Amino acid sequence: MAILRVGNAPCSWGTLEFESAQGEQIGYSRMLDELAETGYTGTELGDWGYMPTDPSLLTGELARRKLVMLGAFVPVAMKNRAAHESGGLTAVRTARLLSAVATDPKPFLVLADDNGSVAERTRNAGRIQPGMGLSDEEWKVFAEGANLVARSVLKETGLRTVFHHHCAGYVETPDEIARLLELTDPEALGLVFDTGHYAYGSGGADVVAGLERFKDRIWYVHFKDCQPQVAAAAREQGWDYFRALREGVFCELGQGSVDFPAVLRWLKAAGYDGYTLVEQDVLPGMGAPKESARRNREYLRSIESKFA
Repeated sequence: MAILRVGNAPCSWGTLEFESAQGEQIGYSRMLDELAETGYTGTELGDWGYMPTDPSLLTGELARRKLVMLGAFVPVAMKNRAAHESGGLTAVRTARLLSAVATDPKPFLVLADDNGSVAERTRNAGRIQPGMGLSDEEWKVFAEGANLVARSVLKETGLRTVFHHHCAGYVETPDEIARLLELTDPEALGLVFDTGHYAYGSGGADVVAGLERFKDRIWYVHFKDCQPQVAAAAREQGWDYFRALREGVFCELGQGSVDFPAVLRWLKAAGYDGYTLVEQDVLPGMGAPKESARRNREYLRSIESKFA
């Protein structure tokens, strides 16, 4: 019988990559304790330096709680060719740490654009129009950077890289995801499909249809929900990405528009055997991260029969 393997991430405890969106800084030891206590068996690394960067120390912290390291998020402004080399070095450094603590399954280097750094994209997240995207030449540069990072990580560490489509970056809409995948090496770069970012970034498109569209490149899955009333208000009132975050556009699982039972049925039919990773962006005023994590895990347990 198939078993749904579920991890969670430091962002669910308020350690977001955006300084303007960070909540209470909860130390990694407490975060890992609470993650394990609420029923998760895997985690991601979080920002470099949040968890120990000494492999032996990190291995001990994970083993003590019976946790698997699943990946690490590395943003690179790939539209800018000048950022490719330094981005590649950061990715390889991160991947070496992942490789040193790897068990089963092997972790992924989670590559992304430098989300939230371009004013137009940040201002219009969730309602991106074609004219706000990259030119053909810019796409070429962007894809070169993604290929460089992914191939370097694979060569130096043996780990695979997945690209994280993300609101407020240049790979947000379904067509932008498709364009990136068309231009990149399918042997080196896959996709981490994020259900919440897909729902918001696509303007409310069917998530299962998105999974089906990109199934040949999906190597990893993030579970996030999207609150449709908040998303609609963000579009109608012109909120930027960070305002939408603060208003709770990414709500707890089962409280939004993502049909998670249908997602689990799709994963089962597709033969997906990797981890799913819950990401619940907890910002100041949103309550206790541990209790949010517990509710998300309990919700997934309530529908696991759709996958088993």
